[in-house]
Amino acid sequence: MNKKIFVDTGAWFAIADKNDQFHRKASDHLKRIVENRNNLITSNLVIHETAMLLFRKLSKESASRFLQTVYNDDDVEVIHCNEAMEKEAYGIFQHYEEQDFSIVDCVSFTMMKKLEIKCVFAFDKHFKTMRFIVEP
Repeated sequence: MNKKIFVDTGAWFAIADKNDQFHRKASDHLKRIVENRNNLITSNLVIHETAMLLFRKLSKESASRFLQTVYNDDDVEVIHCNEAMEKEAYGIFQHYEEQDFSIVDCVSFTMMKKLEIKCVFAFDKHFKTMRFIVEP
């Protein structure tokens, strides 16, 4: 059975930005994920957050290229946040007030839990804090 891996904003950004400190590591890891035929899963909110970050830090062209690539890639499944997930995410956001989780992080945690995804492709501590397996 193929492993499900959730892809966070930091991973998408590192892949897109050749000057990012994690670019090579992220690109190599993505290649391994695809070669191993693992399932890449992300959320519409992560995609929106990544596009905005690319737009602000790089260019509108890089944001557009990212959106076109991710939405046309058959290897990426995009899960859309619903109202129930939002409510649960808001609860996590409020419960962990000492953490610097974004609301997008909290929605990602909720989605991962609901979809029984244990691994995340990310470069921040937030997912480790919530006891997910962080790759690479």
